[in-house]
Amino acid sequence: MLTVVNEGGTTPSGSSLLDEIVREGARRMLAAALESEVNAYIAELAGERDDKGRRLVVRNGCHQPRQVTTAAGPVEVRAPRVNDKRVDETTGERKRFSSAILPPWCRKSPKISEVLPLLYLHGLSSGDFVPALEQFLGSAAGLSPATVTRLTAQWQADHSAFMDRDLSATDYVYVWADGIHLRIRLDEAKAAVLVLIGVRADGTKELIALADGYRESSEAWAGLLRDCARRGMRAPVLAVGDGALGFWKALAEVFPETHEQRCWVHKTANVLDSLPKSAQPAAKRAIQDIYNAEDKDQARKAIATFARQYSAKYPKAVKKITDGEAELLAFFDFPAEHWIHLRTTNPIESTFATVRLRTKVTKGAGSRAAGLAMVFKLVESAQARWRAVNAPHLVALVRAGARFERGHLVERPEAYAV
Repeated sequence: MLTVVNEGGTTPSGSSLLDEIVREGARRMLAAALESEVNAYIAELAGERDDKGRRLVVRNGCHQPRQVTTAAGPVEVRAPRVNDKRVDETTGERKRFSSAILPPWCRKSPKISEVLPLLYLHGLSSGDFVPALEQFLGSAAGLSPATVTRLTAQWQADHSAFMDRDLSATDYVYVWADGIHLRIRLDEAKAAVLVLIGVRADGTKELIALADGYRESSEAWAGLLRDCARRGMRAPVLAVGDGALGFWKALAEVFPETHEQRCWVHKTANVLDSLPKSAQPAAKRAIQDIYNAEDKDQARKAIATFARQYSAKYPKAVKKITDGEAELLAFFDFPAEHWIHLRTTNPIESTFATVRLRTKVTKGAGSRAAGLAMVFKLVESAQARWRAVNAPHLVALVRAGARFERGHLVERPEAYAV
């Protein structure tokens, strides 16, 4: 296909030649994939014939063309059509071919839906989405304010259903807790998004709960934890979080048997804030020596070394570590393969890093439900890319009460004995 190119490297439609090439390539690849899917479907059912020996499943031209909004821009698609004359014996209705690549209702790729929550958290309203995306997609096809409003309503319903689901069938052995301040459109200026992420018995990570809570208060956390317990959540073996959270008081109330681990990233930042800048590089290395120690005994020696070096001039900084030694070193009692996961709240921090850094202060509060729904959809999208913890087979042993010394298994419960 020949394309007229203006002097500035753009086509008559205003988009660049590169954009046109990308869209044409996407169109051809999608067309080829749809053809292959239909051909495979027909070939698989080639043996299905009527009493006269004629095939019951045959090709039947193409559907009317439609535009699908993709990451490459709007692409026109003519999906192949299938004539399936088979009848479902249970319902008595004709069977129908439905493409897994391009369902009949699909007008945009899932990646486009992932962008919309981020735009909302930037402070844009649904009416701003079309011009905001137009410069990237070359068109506003399929992204009208009405479409965005319908998506927002569906996402709110998805979040509500998520927060009401039964938790009794899932065992979360480890949990991370944090209060994320995104400056998004929540009802209260000091509202935070309370996030719980857990590790299942098979080692995979999963979002447990996401709700708003004023000032990360213990009351807000207790309400969230009680709700999780009401829906069947079992007490985790270990919880990891920032030392300043109201979460710990709430945890002691709802799940008193759960062990506590303070996040070393938060603790390091807190300690360094109480030191002059000239002393911070050396102090940071000394702190790293603590949580990177070979075992708990070596970590305690590193704490003693840190105290000797800094207690004379900076007793407050030293106290921040020595007063919470038990909670800072709790992760050493678990498998060594899990230490890297358990000493920080990185699973939450890394998920929200992009959103936290890029969100802008919005003018006035928007819908609380819509704001939470947008955050939920972003986390839901990110969850698909989360990897399991190292040595996932050891998570079940932790739940079973196995004992670990210096990170190695020394006591295997009878249920797991060889």
